[in-house]
Amino acid sequence: MAQSDVLKDAADAAGSYGELMSQPTSRVEAIDLLRGLVMVVMALDHVRDFVMPLADPTNLVTTYPALFFTRFITHYCAPTFYFLAGVGAFYAAKRRTPNELSWFLITRGLWLVFLEMVIVRFGWYFSWNNTNFEGLTIWALGWSMVALAGFVRLPGWLMMSISTAMVLGHNAFDGLKPEAFGAASWVWKVLHAPAPIVMGSVTLQTPYTLVPWMGVMALGFGFGQDGIKRALKLGPLLILAFVLLRFSNLYGDPHPWTVQASLSLTVMSFLSCEKYPPSLLYLLMTLGPSITLLGLVDWWAKGCRGQLPGLAQPVILFGRVPMFYYLLHLYLAHLLGICVALYRFGDASSFFEMPAALMGNPKIPSDAPLWVVYAVWVVVLVALYPACKWFAAYKARNRDKEWLSYF
Repeated sequence: MAQSDVLKDAADAAGSYGELMSQPTSRVEAIDLLRGLVMVVMALDHVRDFVMPLADPTNLVTTYPALFFTRFITHYCAPTFYFLAGVGAFYAAKRRTPNELSWFLITRGLWLVFLEMVIVRFGWYFSWNNTNFEGLTIWALGWSMVALAGFVRLPGWLMMSISTAMVLGHNAFDGLKPEAFGAASWVWKVLHAPAPIVMGSVTLQTPYTLVPWMGVMALGFGFGQDGIKRALKLGPLLILAFVLLRFSNLYGDPHPWTVQASLSLTVMSFLSCEKYPPSLLYLLMTLGPSITLLGLVDWWAKGCRGQLPGLAQPVILFGRVPMFYYLLHLYLAHLLGICVALYRFGDASSFFEMPAALMGNPKIPSDAPLWVVYAVWVVVLVALYPACKWFAAYKARNRDKEWLSYF
């Protein structure tokens, strides 16, 4: 296949990255590979949710290193995904007018919110008869895109200043509780302090608060200008900032690390940063290595003359169809979780009553061993590959269909 054909297929299969056609192929593949790695690791986390719904990997009293780091590696998913969504929006801006870009971000963002509340929600519950809703990854991603539609109309320096302040400064408001806002407490719960919002018989949980996720996406937009060229400098600086600030216990996370009874527990304490909402240290810890890896992959891709080796192509493929992959993997992980429960206990009724993956369920007497999680994860990835390959090819053949850019 000619390089121009590769570029065209890559761009058209890349969802919000569809505007990358004018960029070098190496840059396309570097971004898609990093995003694909995020999707692969994310599947591991969700499989663990369904196969081991009772385990708490972050509880230093009950966890163990293999379980802790199985969860820890998945912390890189959400920050990287939000950041790359901002990078993708920057490239989309190259081929759209400001009005067209804002409209695209608003409509795509609202579409993602709809997907979270309906399609993704059913993937977690497998039931329509539940009054509990969660504002999770796709929810916050959608609202962050809506916010970005406004951010992109600002002067670049102002957008970057506001988004940087959101990321760096939001922990200064950790002590501000929703009750301080009276009847408007729900606004603070959505923006910064995750807590249930009760609306009659319906409860909305808000673990993915919008600040600082909106800031992370906006920073990704600014990074798109020429940030990849500086990734190998910026990424290590963020890692160093994390180490120094975390060691000091001065600021950036509501849970200071402490020396534990063993070295492994001490390391786990050091790495246990708050995700809900994502603390400054959590974001430094995750975005630093991700940006560094993006720079390394970009350098590698250039050395491969614009196309990475065949072993990387399945991961790149997953990165080109992220929303299609996301929806399929969630349903498949839930189905396989049911199969594991049926095999072990002869009963999987709890998987149709509540999101067992998020809350645990007393009807599940025990978790499966960790090796089962990894085995099911491999099954999910192998099963998803043909479907994702078909959908990527379908998008490449139908570049004129605007609705495909929303997946």
